Amino acid sequence: MSSGRVTWDDQRAFLAVLDEGSLSAAARRLGVAQPTVRARIEALEQAVGAVLFTRSVNGLVPTDQARGLADSARAMARASDAFVRAASAPPGEIAGAVRLSVSEFVGVEVLPPMLASLRAAHPRVIVEVSLSNAAADLLEQEVDIAVRMHAPRHEALVARKVGAIPLGLFAHPDYLDRRGVPTDMDDLLAHDFIGPDRVRVDLELAAMLHPGLTRDRFVVRTDNHPAVLAYARAGLGLAVVQRPIGAADPQLRAVLPELVVGRLDTWIVTHGDLRQVPRVRAVFDHLAEAFTRYAREA
Repeated sequence: MSSGRVTWDDQRAFLAVLDEGSLSAAARRLGVAQPTVRARIEALEQAVGAVLFTRSVNGLVPTDQARGLADSARAMARASDAFVRAASAPPGEIAGAVRLSVSEFVGVEVLPPMLASLRAAHPRVIVEVSLSNAAADLLEQEVDIAVRMHAPRHEALVARKVGAIPLGLFAHPDYLDRRGVPTDMDDLLAHDFIGPDRVRVDLELAAMLHPGLTRDRFVVRTDNHPAVLAYARAGLGLAVVQRPIGAADPQLRAVLPELVVGRLDTWIVTHGDLRQVPRVRAVFDHLAEAFTRYAREA
């Protein structure tokens, strides 16, 4: 391997090409010209003494050498992002950037009013929201805080359980006017359901609701929870929705209102090294209080 100098800009270009699969897409992501990305990749290949990408009909394909370097480059990117967030606030002040990981449904339907009240209380705090159902890496400080539906297991993490969010069945009034309102569990099988496609946990939840609710019974299948809610609002059928959201939505009506389909145990989690950082502590405490109220609304 060559001992040439490797710059962070070269590594950023490497990651962008690795993720995007082409020089042009990587250039758009980085906000630079395509020749700049090409030059950085060539400089990196010269520095490490190996070819990192080969051309194919589908774009640039990483070599085995590139795949072997990917984890180290991503760790560098996380460290760089954490450095920038840490440098965004004067020491001891509640200000600067906090990166928050939440699921897609929580980020779209639950979080917005919580962020509004957070901004009112701490106007100098900037929140970067990462919407993903995959768990962000808190140990590597990919994010500062995460809202999780499972208990953290690593001793380096600090967590506060904020309650259990109940799930219920909901449908649009127009759908219920057309098809009738179910009065018991057996009535459910005569209705259209919006349900999961391939996520095992969600399919198991449907089977717990009624053994007859198998995947082939769903008239619309998706693993995107905000989409499930949107399809219910459009009158496509019955859907499982977090009860605080469904109960407050004028476009939805509870079906079998006493039925609790399940409960989502919820934790606010951060790294122990960040717990006493003023901006992180302020967001952590605010979210813990807000989610505690939210879980109790239903």
